[in-house]
Amino acid sequence: MDTPQWLTEQYLEEVLYRYHDAKALNILKLSINPALAKGENFGGNLYKVNIHYLLNDSKEIVIRNFIIKTAYENDEFVVEKLKPYDIFNREISIYKEVLPKLKLILKEIISDDDEIFTEVIFSDYERQILIFEDVSVKGYTMASRVERLDSDHVKLVLKKLARLHAASAVLNERENKSLEIYDRGFFNQYTDTYKTYFVSNLMACARFLNHLPKYAKYAEKLFALKSNYMNIGLKCFNPCENHVNVLAHGDVWTNNLMFRYDSITGKPVNVLIIDFQYAFWGSPTLDLHHFFNTSLKETLRLNRLDEHFQDYYNHFAETLLKLNYSSKSIPSLRAFCLEVEQKRFFAFHSAVVIQPVMINEDANEVDFKLVWGEDEHAINFKNNLYKNEKVQNVLRNLLPAFDNKGLLEVDQ
Repeated sequence: MDTPQWLTEQYLEEVLYRYHDAKALNILKLSINPALAKGENFGGNLYKVNIHYLLNDSKEIVIRNFIIKTAYENDEFVVEKLKPYDIFNREISIYKEVLPKLKLILKEIISDDDEIFTEVIFSDYERQILIFEDVSVKGYTMASRVERLDSDHVKLVLKKLARLHAASAVLNERENKSLEIYDRGFFNQYTDTYKTYFVSNLMACARFLNHLPKYAKYAEKLFALKSNYMNIGLKCFNPCENHVNVLAHGDVWTNNLMFRYDSITGKPVNVLIIDFQYAFWGSPTLDLHHFFNTSLKETLRLNRLDEHFQDYYNHFAETLLKLNYSSKSIPSLRAFCLEVEQKRFFAFHSAVVIQPVMINEDANEVDFKLVWGEDEHAINFKNNLYKNEKVQNVLRNLLPAFDNKGLLEVDQ
């Protein structure tokens, strides 16, 4: 991953001038390196920046570490695929205009040090970049996307996610439906560009199942589902007027979470939610279905989902109540569980179509064109996703349950 030509010492000097409102600034040392390995991120290019500089008349060297996120500006294929989703402008808008307001709302009921997301140092609509503090210097790190998360991790995420969701419902109430403009999740009314990714993975799964006599009946249903797949997803993403809708994150999974751990016990003590490119106005249960079916250890997904849904609900309802939300009735646990069922197609989608990419163990072979492509190389890549024993275990465990709920039916 080459550093963009415009990402120079001069550019970063101008950023720091604005950030500090400085009279004088002198960069002494600068290093820029890729922040993640290939196959670990598909939402843009990420760079780690370490800068040593002198500020104003001080002789004390300031050392700062940043993460710079940029759009895929030099890859026409990627630019064309992502353009209809406008993910970069949307993420800048959310970090600049929405998240600071949510933080202020949550300060009404929680302490300042209970962070939920990372601080934005600088944003640039023209270049389509965001510059964040590098929270790894505070001890935050990503968990293993392949090994997935245990209950301690999950409980931390659900508490933060519930508060974020509830605060967004309150903000939307206080600002006359201001968040309802964010209507471009993975499935949306404006584009079905993701169809090549979603449906081709679905077909790869069907081909794999078709070679297993015990699972051929599921393969037949998946082949039939192809024609209506995007329509079902769109229906799932439509907000429901009788529910408490929120600004959902849209892509909650292991690699969009940063955990800090206790140095003695090794247990997670805090989590930050990152990467708001696919945030959308809709049901909070969609974030839960996606998170639970991409990022939880299999034993949790099979045995403790009801517990974790209830854990989320308790935090969500409590936060709405404390913030005096009144636009709609705060749902009962039963009503919330019915909403979970209503949106469960996204659980099937996340487990069967999305998770195989996320827990792929040959990450060095992955790039954007393989995930989105339809040529022979891309088809072989997608076929190989379902040769992963972890993925096959997911299919064995979940396909019968999804089928019993009618989630494989073309006319659902």
